[in-house]
Amino acid sequence: MPPHSVLFALLTLASFVFFGLNIRRLYGWMKIGKPANRFDRPLERMKNVLVVAFGQSKLLREPSAGIMHFFIFWGFVVLLLAIVESMAGGLVAGFSFAFLGPAYPVLAFLEDALAALVVCAVLFALFRRYVVKPPRLDVHGHARTDATLILGAIFLIMVSMLLQNATGTLLGEHSAGTWRVVSGTLVPLFRDIPADHLRFWYDLFWWIHILCVLGFLNYLPFSKHLHVVSSIPNVYFSKLDPRGSLQPLNLQDESAVRFGAADVEDLTWKQLLDGYTCTECGRCTAACPAALTGKPLSPKKIITDIRQRLAERAPLLLQTRSQDPKPPSPPPAAGEGKGLVGGYVTEDELWACTTCMACVEECPVQIEHIDAIVDMRRFLVLNESRFPKEMQATFQNLERNFTPWAFSQASRADWAEGMDIPRIARKRDAGILFWVGCAGSYDARYQKVTRAFASILKAAGVDFAILGTEEKCNGDPARRAGNEYLAQMLMTENINLLNTYGVRKIVTTCPHCLNIFRNEYPALGGTYDVTHHTEFIADLLKTGKIRPRKEIIQKMTYHDSCYLGRYNQIYEEPRRALAGIPGLDLVEMPRRRDKGFCCGAGGARMFMEETLGKRINVERTEEALALKPDLIGTACPFCMTMMTDGVKMKEAADTVQVKDIAEIVTESLGL
Repeated sequence: MPPHSVLFALLTLASFVFFGLNIRRLYGWMKIGKPANRFDRPLERMKNVLVVAFGQSKLLREPSAGIMHFFIFWGFVVLLLAIVESMAGGLVAGFSFAFLGPAYPVLAFLEDALAALVVCAVLFALFRRYVVKPPRLDVHGHARTDATLILGAIFLIMVSMLLQNATGTLLGEHSAGTWRVVSGTLVPLFRDIPADHLRFWYDLFWWIHILCVLGFLNYLPFSKHLHVVSSIPNVYFSKLDPRGSLQPLNLQDESAVRFGAADVEDLTWKQLLDGYTCTECGRCTAACPAALTGKPLSPKKIITDIRQRLAERAPLLLQTRSQDPKPPSPPPAAGEGKGLVGGYVTEDELWACTTCMACVEECPVQIEHIDAIVDMRRFLVLNESRFPKEMQATFQNLERNFTPWAFSQASRADWAEGMDIPRIARKRDAGILFWVGCAGSYDARYQKVTRAFASILKAAGVDFAILGTEEKCNGDPARRAGNEYLAQMLMTENINLLNTYGVRKIVTTCPHCLNIFRNEYPALGGTYDVTHHTEFIADLLKTGKIRPRKEIIQKMTYHDSCYLGRYNQIYEEPRRALAGIPGLDLVEMPRRRDKGFCCGAGGARMFMEETLGKRINVERTEEALALKPDLIGTACPFCMTMMTDGVKMKEAADTVQVKDIAEIVTESLGL
């Protein structure tokens, strides 16, 4: 073995050992997290990897940056073979993959072409970061230096490989030289160099290439670009349960030190893996309605805070556990601050979240921001009794009156007076239960929607009933606000009642009711076929059970509810229902469907004051009013409230109405 081969072998061995030790260290830190079953349904998980990781589907939602990253990613995947070939050549003189026969020229062509595309993509990335400076990218400080180092290393890896191929072609080191279309254009630069000097240049480019590869590999565990290693596993282990579901807490666990997440050891190992995987691309924060309206919340910061706190906390915790395998979690050490919650993440950040799911929708590596935020809220509420003062009355009302407001349970069905709507207690064989919800029962404005939809059901001859005064809040506001105890109490009581009546099918006008019944009640023993009223109306129109006749000659824009859209993928049904209204001119807002902008009421924000920054509902209302509509359509009681308030604040109530889809259909039916 030539002397340089011995040096290379020792260097490579040391590099891989160092890399392995650092990955082992990070894996050990991740294991301090709580268990999470993410090993089920392997075929579905592999499909996610193919679509999201290899297909880059999330990245391509932003075409320019997505295409750039697509070439970098696939360039590296294909060029791994070229890197292996170069490294093998360092151990065995003259090694190549030429033994692949006819496939080798094709491989040589792909390597050259992709290397050139990666170089262009890197230059474009540097141009964006230093010249364009998109707001979502952190273009200052450590993050900027880190990104520059990584991009510089990738650039050198590609350029040195092309130059190595060019000099190697002249030395006869590479067959299929004519297929190397890019490095072939560099050959004339070295044609007049003497053979012994040419060997020097070949070896120099080879060493630059190898050192950059090994340096890149060992820098990753200390960089935000660790996602090069962790992103595919993170996508594989991403949530397969419905996106709109939160994992219930085991409130009967007598061994629990605390409920919710006060620090990193209270999060699951998958949530800690999310921290490793964050690319700090800022797509989550760029889509966050709280961040965009001047609130302190940044979903990106929440995840990077978890990563930073883990690096600070895990070594101490592991050292303590090595001395006593089952100690209670030690308090923060001197100099550690106050832990994750209260130290890195403030209460204002946590309570600013509307749980709209925009961050999760945009994340290219399937990070689950909302689950971590709610877990931290749970700690504050269940252990510390710390929450916005307005929530005190909301929690008390939910506990005493089974509604977020101070209304009597006895008046829950007053909206139905004179409509001859049966109660399920007297009509147990009803085919469908109409779950009215708290807003539909008590809010004066949304009672009109409830009556409109009930009129549609009656006109279509649907066999349905309501619970009336037996109905209680579904538990969503309590659960999203972190009061898991109260949420589970309400959910369990509702499940017992519904199962007693043998309910199987539910229709509701509230996306929050839809989501919790469809996605979260099954975990507590309540499994039902749940439909949103816009889905139901669209089906009635499709089957001809209702036929709108009256023209509504108005211009309308439709606001997508987060809990209907991003949570449950219901985008087209509301639009199909509107499409059946003669004369209605539907125009779309720029932010729509899965890119829709939150109204600001989700995550129990409906019951809290909004005192920081610009009001989220005003931001959304301005977008709607910019289209100069006559109508703003909604399909959610919270959205209706927020959009109505927004229209009033913009002094447009005299010219623009806010209506639910059920009201518009009812008007066209002449009911």
